Amino acid sequence: MKSITTKSFLFPFILVTSLFFFWGFVHNLDPILIPHLRKAFQLTDLESSLVDSSVFIAYFAMALPAGFIMRKYGYKSGILIGLLLFGIGSILFVPAANTLQYIFFLGALFIIACGLTFLETAANPYVTILGPAATATQRLNFSQSFNGLAAFVAPTFIGPLILSGNELSKEKIASMSATELHAFISQEAASVKMPYLILGIIILLVAVIFYFTKLPDIKHEEEDETASGSFAGAWQSIRLRWGIAAQFFYVGAQVCVGSFFIRMSTNAGGISETTATTYLGIYGLAFMLGRFAGTFFMQYISPRRLLAWYAMINIALCVMAIFSSGIIVIIALIAISFFMSIMFPTIFSLGIQGLNHHTKIGSSLIIMSIVGGALLPPVLGKISDATQNIQYGYVVPLICFVVVLLFTFKVIPQKIN
Repeated sequence: MKSITTKSFLFPFILVTSLFFFWGFVHNLDPILIPHLRKAFQLTDLESSLVDSSVFIAYFAMALPAGFIMRKYGYKSGILIGLLLFGIGSILFVPAANTLQYIFFLGALFIIACGLTFLETAANPYVTILGPAATATQRLNFSQSFNGLAAFVAPTFIGPLILSGNELSKEKIASMSATELHAFISQEAASVKMPYLILGIIILLVAVIFYFTKLPDIKHEEEDETASGSFAGAWQSIRLRWGIAAQFFYVGAQVCVGSFFIRMSTNAGGISETTATTYLGIYGLAFMLGRFAGTFFMQYISPRRLLAWYAMINIALCVMAIFSSGIIVIIALIAISFFMSIMFPTIFSLGIQGLNHHTKIGSSLIIMSIVGGALLPPVLGKISDATQNIQYGYVVPLICFVVVLLFTFKVIPQKIN
């Protein structure tokens, strides 16, 4: 791999790090969107979880194409394609709200997620190689900290603009006339237009900035290696294989906990939707602080060891969330956010470590594993609908954190193939 001087990679590092904030911002609107659309369209927990499914299935569908395009045309091309899809999908929320059809919201989210797949496939490995290899994990955790900042900003400042606070009972809705119900749905759907329209315009402007900015691309030896050869070479790494499994379950856990936070807080915590939105902002703040704290702790504790401790703590917190009630449930969820904050970047950087010229294909495979965020929330929703208890559904993230713990015990101490 060609070396890059500090002067040449500092500004690209800053610019690419900004992307972590933007995709974190739109991802952290999903926990607002899920209860909002659930209320507007009278959805079950399983149906509302399709918001997550439409987002994270895109990672599975687009990760390999994104990796192929970047191997052929470079990281900058992948970033530009990602920003264009991200911006267009956000703007499509306007016609989706006008149609008053749930399926069109899911379609717009899928397009946004296709763009995010390109951005994450490019930005995560790009950050790890824009500097010394010894500090790659710390560097990625630092960049991902701005993802955590977005987790605080999105629910705190945008959440109140989307959630109306109108909490109508099933009996009230059943008593409404067709005209009244249509007016209610129209009002609820329209509240998403302006936030997503503004976001889409900003993202397209960022794409213009990237287009006119010179970014160094990292060229690997054996660039002419075939895609199948790269896949076979990457798959030989036991770190990568376990990293894919760990990331699948971790993302599933993150999405389950975050997306059903408001539902869990209003039911098990006994608070209103508006108050739950405020706590969701604190949940995001905890995630952000966890990222910065984790980056600091990694100066003294190995990433593998820190990941193991955090996984064990979250297993205990999930048990607390399942069997407690009131404010204790909310505190447990917020604490889970803090301790899972380092997991994605740490699993990612450890999973692709030592892949060399297979890094891009390995990154694509780990990004594909984000499909856990599409498949596991419906499982939580199904358990909740079947038991009529949202808390029982949190056995899903509990199991996920067990898998992350196994990743730290079984993979990292072994020699990389």
